[in-house]
Amino acid sequence: MCGRYVVATPFQQMALDFGATAEGAFAAHYNLAPTASVPVLWQRGQDEGARRLDLARWGLVPYWAKDPGIGVRAFNARIETAAEKPMFRSAFVRRRCVLPADGYYEWRKGEGKSKQPMFIHAADGAQLAFAGLYESWKDAEGRVLWSASILTGPALGEELAAIHDRMPLTVARDRIELWLDPELRDADQARSLLDLDTAPAWTARMVGPEVGNVRNNGPALIAALPHQAGPVDAGALPAVGALEAEISGVVPLF
Repeated sequence: MCGRYVVATPFQQMALDFGATAEGAFAAHYNLAPTASVPVLWQRGQDEGARRLDLARWGLVPYWAKDPGIGVRAFNARIETAAEKPMFRSAFVRRRCVLPADGYYEWRKGEGKSKQPMFIHAADGAQLAFAGLYESWKDAEGRVLWSASILTGPALGEELAAIHDRMPLTVARDRIELWLDPELRDADQARSLLDLDTAPAWTARMVGPEVGNVRNNGPALIAALPHQAGPVDAGALPAVGALEAEISGVVPLF
């Protein structure tokens, strides 16, 4: 699962890196949580300039939903079932997107009820392209809400699995064009673009408990704990199963 992540790269730089046009602004955020406005890369049509970097609410609200509050629990979509679940299946074959990120947090289970927050990111520090799905929803007055969800899969390798059994999936840079293509409507082909062989090398480090409060923000949240000289040996940590959502009352159901 991915219930908290970081976007620190400047908005216009993200657009340049992904070959997209962008309007508006987004301030670096080190503690994004479900329902936050997050940068989303999508492509609507084949015309020049169709690839855009915009903002959307994190937590997918399908077009048919009666209440947009359903999105609070749909911030992740499991790759194993996204193409079949009513919540995600239309978006999976028609509205795929990328959510740029610089890393994400997971909580390693410790003794008793204790949990140690971990910051997980690409070993080379590169910006990540989380695979996602997006939707548009209209209220009674015709106002449009754009929303998105991050696709997750089994944790890659023993080290990450020792922290949590699931993780966000990424799209390799040379596969983004096809992943975003609205004309690609074959679910199996779309799934094949997320081959784990193309995933980046990851590293993790222990960070302070301040990240547990969604009101906290700033680069200090991703700083390694003072006593930690380097990346944590995640393989030596105890395995953990499904993690309770860090947002009170938010439980991933899909």
